[in-house]
Amino acid sequence: MEGDGSQSRGRRDEEGPVTCSAWIRRPENEHLLAVGRAGRGARSPVLEIFSFDSKTASLSSSPSASYVIEEGDPASLAVHPSGDDLICSTASGASIWFELYGRGEHVKLLAKEFIPLHGAGLQKCLAFSVDGSRLASGGLDGHLRIFEWPSLRIILNEPKAHKSVQDMDFSLDSEFLATTSTDGSARVWKTDDGVPLTTLTRNSDERIELCRFSKDGTKPFLFCTVQQGNKALTAVWDMSTWKKIGHKRLLKKPASVMAISLDGKYLALGSKDGDVCVVEVKKMEISHWSRRLHLGSSVATLEFCPSERVVLTTSVEWGAMVTKLNVPADWKEWQIYLLLVGLFLASAVAFYIFFENSDSFWNFPLGRNQPAKPKINAILGDPQSDDQNMWGPFGPLDM
Repeated sequence: MEGDGSQSRGRRDEEGPVTCSAWIRRPENEHLLAVGRAGRGARSPVLEIFSFDSKTASLSSSPSASYVIEEGDPASLAVHPSGDDLICSTASGASIWFELYGRGEHVKLLAKEFIPLHGAGLQKCLAFSVDGSRLASGGLDGHLRIFEWPSLRIILNEPKAHKSVQDMDFSLDSEFLATTSTDGSARVWKTDDGVPLTTLTRNSDERIELCRFSKDGTKPFLFCTVQQGNKALTAVWDMSTWKKIGHKRLLKKPASVMAISLDGKYLALGSKDGDVCVVEVKKMEISHWSRRLHLGSSVATLEFCPSERVVLTTSVEWGAMVTKLNVPADWKEWQIYLLLVGLFLASAVAFYIFFENSDSFWNFPLGRNQPAKPKINAILGDPQSDDQNMWGPFGPLDM
């Protein structure tokens, strides 16, 4: 791998090809990683849960929990923001609902059929909304569904949403769902009632392939990868008008996957030949490159760690890797509070020094024989004399 100071942890996979993977957010940043493996030889398809060490940016050597999937190879995976529920679709068309119990290395998986998608076929895309109130599924057959969570009430059931769903993402406020199709089109849906809002405009030689909403809460944009002839572009649409406002060549090669950090500061692109680049959204400039991270293999999964500047990537040949990004460190909450306390103390010290050494600052008209600088009590007032020197608009008042 051609490096840039970043650290990658992973190995060539000999335990079954990794077909899907996702971070599991847990309390106190004790995050886990769900990895779906296809069957190989005598090995059955399996879903495994690994613990993550944030200090070394590495995964545990052995899974904390695993579940043999008899319904076929796992194909897509979605994790609820609470970290307690996982939905997995298999290549055979079955959908499984996993409930996760426990913490750290003591976790257990409870599996049951996900009834709302019974007989629905292969779901290429599964996604929970940011607030966890919606679940969307996009089928190989182009069928799009949106469910209310956890009631599982059907909000949208559109059999002909696309030719075949390729990618999807919820907006930060969970109000919109963007979806792309294998035919190069892209649509935006309202998630409250499942109404199609708009179809993104594109030129005849353009194919919209991947989509991610901005997540920083200030810039209402939709990012999409666009293949324009032989050019690979990253384009931006304004969510207030749904019009394209610009594009930039970032990865400069066809992207296979796209991701955005939870705080919206960074956008990541994975290529079909194993490269990964991370872009600072504010400047739309590349901040990190991992060339040939998955040498010769298409990056299938790309997802930011919920609390660290680390990305998860997977490929069929090289399995799962976690890479520590070579980007500026973020301010921690305790560092911000420490800075504020330091500024307050510095201001107090500066005020005291200024008070003790400056006469001109206290140049009040106090009289010819009085000192130029009064004592601090003279400025703040003597509480014992407040009722003896009361002043009205025309002079002293007699009490």
